[in-house]
Amino acid sequence: MTTLLLDPVAFKHTIDMFVERLEGKKVDAVVGFEARGFIFGPPIALALGCAFVPLRKPKKLPGATIGVDYSLEYGSDRLEMHVDAVKAGANVVLVDDLLATGGTLGAGKALMDKVGATVVESLLVIELPALGGRAKLSGVPVHVLVEMEGE
Repeated sequence: MTTLLLDPVAFKHTIDMFVERLEGKKVDAVVGFEARGFIFGPPIALALGCAFVPLRKPKKLPGATIGVDYSLEYGSDRLEMHVDAVKAGANVVLVDDLLATGGTLGAGKALMDKVGATVVESLLVIELPALGGRAKLSGVPVHVLVEMEGE
């Protein structure tokens, strides 16, 4: 991922491909996962003229938050966002750098369901198909730029 970020032409092209993918879709907010979703999400939100909403680990956001707990291969974790960041009925796009086991992306979808938002697309730079994450995400539209085989 660092190699992509060090190349401004490639980074811009990545953002442009994601924005093009969303043409014609009504998007109220781009929701980015800590930490690399914070790199890709804001320029997409700016290009679309909509809000950017960060999803963070527990106790990282000031003020009132809402969250969901989720399972990992090695335990559990939690994702949180500000209570009023995404309204019921909003159309959102989930953005992260990597789809591996699907736990984090699934938790983001669960959080959007909890507040009554609709996930119109999930954008990821890389997928590791061997880890089976996509299979755990029924009902989540997933768009990936690069699939990497192996571990």
